[in-house]
Amino acid sequence: MAATKAYAAQTAQSPMAPWSLDRREPTPHDVEIDILYCGVCHSDLHTVRNEWGGTVYPAVPGHEIVGRVTKVGDHVKRFKVGDLAAVGCLVDSCRECANCKQGLEQYCLVGMVGTYNGKDKYNGGVTYGGYSKQIVVTEDFVLTVSGKQPLEGIAPLLCAGITTYSPLRYWKVGKGTKVGVLGLGGLGHMGVKLAASFGAEVTMLSHSPSKEADAKRLGAHNFVLTKDESQVAKMNGYFDFILDTVSAEHDYNLYLNLLGTNGTMVCVGAPPTPAQIPAFNLIFGRRSIGGSLIGGIPETQEMLDYCAANNIVSDVEVIDIKDINEAYERMLKGDVKYRFVIDMATL
Repeated sequence: MAATKAYAAQTAQSPMAPWSLDRREPTPHDVEIDILYCGVCHSDLHTVRNEWGGTVYPAVPGHEIVGRVTKVGDHVKRFKVGDLAAVGCLVDSCRECANCKQGLEQYCLVGMVGTYNGKDKYNGGVTYGGYSKQIVVTEDFVLTVSGKQPLEGIAPLLCAGITTYSPLRYWKVGKGTKVGVLGLGGLGHMGVKLAASFGAEVTMLSHSPSKEADAKRLGAHNFVLTKDESQVAKMNGYFDFILDTVSAEHDYNLYLNLLGTNGTMVCVGAPPTPAQIPAFNLIFGRRSIGGSLIGGIPETQEMLDYCAANNIVSDVEVIDIKDINEAYERMLKGDVKYRFVIDMATL
């Protein structure tokens, strides 16, 4: 065991503050990484405040991790000391179920091991995430990253990037697809960038008129102000696919009606209350509503490689770790363009 500096929440009401945790010594299949940057995901805030339930304290969040390899186990083949490496939302799975064997570890039938607040197979207790100086992860769940892009911009790809990339790929979004992206935040801005890069016609759906210029800068071709009933009415039946990134309570039916025949709306946000959807809003038009989690390890690596080849990174604001509590409050107000990233040299 090696003591590692970190930031943790001790209770659902307490602020994030310095703490020390123990990382395991690398096993023959492990990679030890010094963390350089860690993105700040809304899931971090949900977890430390126990808004989804089940948080085990102390809680150390962070699952958008980029760093440099400092140790490798004897059986590690893909990494050597000094390499850049990344860790996303999961650090292990059963590896034996049908989903794991297809590279869908995020849907492990036994249960994936989250990078934080997951069941630690090695030390017992729970896993601790990237708001820390180091992390030790089995090689099969460590990803390679390009050294040609700013590392702080790569970090959010490990969650915001793959969360939007996976459904766009699964539903075969590409040239000729009319895509609506609902919400311009950490997820939405990546949804716009990726869908546009795939050749789709992208429309930003937002309740904030101030988002129009940025949406178009990011690659959106059109903008619809969802508070304007006349603008919304003009889009009825228009879209083939809507990517819903909103985690606040909102009316799914409003957006389902914007889908054309055989259209699909996919939810990647997680609103706090159940949705009320009349069956007729699906039956007429043979519309579908679906959901998508992150991606498995193969698809996450594919996404990182695609973004490197196409020069795609997240728009970020780099912060010191001491400012994380303020960043959480700003995130709740939507006051970030579009992802906070912690410079871990400040820990």
